[in-house]
Order: sequence, then structure tokens, then C-alpha cells
Amino acid sequence: MLGSKVSGAGWLSRLALAAAAALAQAPAAAQAIENCKVLQASGNPQYPPYLWRDPEDESRLIGANTELMQWLAKEIAIPIEVRYVGPWGRVQEETRAGKLDLIAGAFFTQPRTEYMDYFHPAFRETRSVIWARKGAKFNYRRWGDLVGLQGVTVINNSFGEEFDRYAKETLKITQVASLEQAIQILQRGRADYLVYEDSPGEAFLAKMGIADIKQLAPPVANENLYLTLSHRSACNTPELRGRLARALYKLARDPKLMNGLIDKSIQLWRKQNQAP
Repeated sequence: MLGSKVSGAGWLSRLALAAAAALAQAPAAAQAIENCKVLQASGNPQYPPYLWRDPEDESRLIGANTELMQWLAKEIAIPIEVRYVGPWGRVQEETRAGKLDLIAGAFFTQPRTEYMDYFHPAFRETRSVIWARKGAKFNYRRWGDLVGLQGVTVINNSFGEEFDRYAKETLKITQVASLEQAIQILQRGRADYLVYEDSPGEAFLAKMGIADIKQLAPPVANENLYLTLSHRSACNTPELRGRLARALYKLARDPKLMNGLIDKSIQLWRKQNQAP
């Protein structure tokens, strides 16, 4: 009995110490969030209608995800700057280093969890598809139909962990720096197919005036787009993570909001890329 009482007292003592430590940390966390004056965000710059470079100021990114970041900034009461830092691979490197706080749209992969936090729920679902020249002499119905063919995609892109693993082990896919370059390689016959998402692919084909490339069914994957926060961000605190999570939960309850931002951005992209 005495042993039980001592054990219980020890447990209570440890609980009291833990509570005291939490109270001591609370002012520090509050101070950290107060010192976070602005969040730096970026994303894939070749990703219309979600993100692309502003023709009037190429240091900025515009599109539906930028509009979403402005809505999010009001919700968390911290300004968010969405800027161009380079191609998609560079964006991920900057986030890993903590030079960027947020990525405004990333697929989930386990390796990426080593350097950034994912916020749930996702704010958008996208489709990744196979693109081929019209009249291509292969039938695509499943991943296995791509075996033995030459593919192309953009460097550091993910199409879901399952397909990424299958492609690495089984398929022959060249990675290039930009979507425009990948489309040109496909059009010139230096690749049999392109793997990329449907909406951005359609947007770039329209911009480039290419009508002889089509998307094939079924999609390679349906993937969610997430907001992420760098582990090395000076602003990465429990308070900020809580604010971001609450805001995204609010967004999920109002799907018309994101749909409206995408519709607006599609119109802007079309206007900017109309033939003179």
C-alpha cells in the first residue's frame, strides 16, 4: 500500500512539473507568433489555374492558390507573400532549408514529411493523366500499358506515392525543367507520353497553340493538394499550426469558395493568353 501511495505521489509530482513546463512555454509560444510578421509562400510556377508567374511582375505568382493565400492571411491574421523563387524543384529546396514558410499546394509524399508539415483537410483534389500525340500507336488502359515506352514529366513532380513507386521501378520517364519543355519533347516525338495534371496541361497547350496532343483515360491518379509548412520556418509554432488548421477546416465547409477562386483564375489565364 505504501508503495502505491508513493507511486501515486510521484505521478502527481510529474504531472505538476509537466503542467508547470507547459505554462512556462506558453508565453514563449505567444511571443513567437507575435514575432511572425509575414509568411513567405511559393509553389509550382507552371500550374495554372492554381499558380503562374504574373506577366506584369514576374517576381510574383498569381492564380487560385495565391487568392487562397490572401483569404488564409485574413483568417490567421498574418500577411502571406506569394512569390516566385524558381522552378518547382527549387521551391521544395527552399522549403526544406526554411527559406520559405509555406507551399501553396503540394501532393502528399512520405519523403516530404521529413521537412514540412501537411495540413488537413486538403483544399483541392486534382487528376494526373497521360498525355499523348493524337494518333499515337499505343492503347492506354492501365499503368502496365506504359511499359517499354518513353515518358516525360517535370522534375520533382509527384503523382501519388503508388504511381511514383511504380514508375521508378518499372517505367522509363525522363524529367525536365519545365512543362513547356516536356510538351515540346512530346510534340517532337522524342517521348511517347507525358505525365502531368489535367488542368495545367490544358492551360499550357492552349497557351502554346498546340491542338495535336490529347489526354488519355483513365487518370493515373486522383491526388489531393495540401497546404504545407516548413519544419525550419521560424514561424512554425503550435499557435500558428492551430490557426492554419482551423482556417482550412472552415474552407472545407464552404466548397464554393475554392471553386469560385478557380473559376476566376481560369478567366484571368485565358484573358492573358488570348491571341492578339
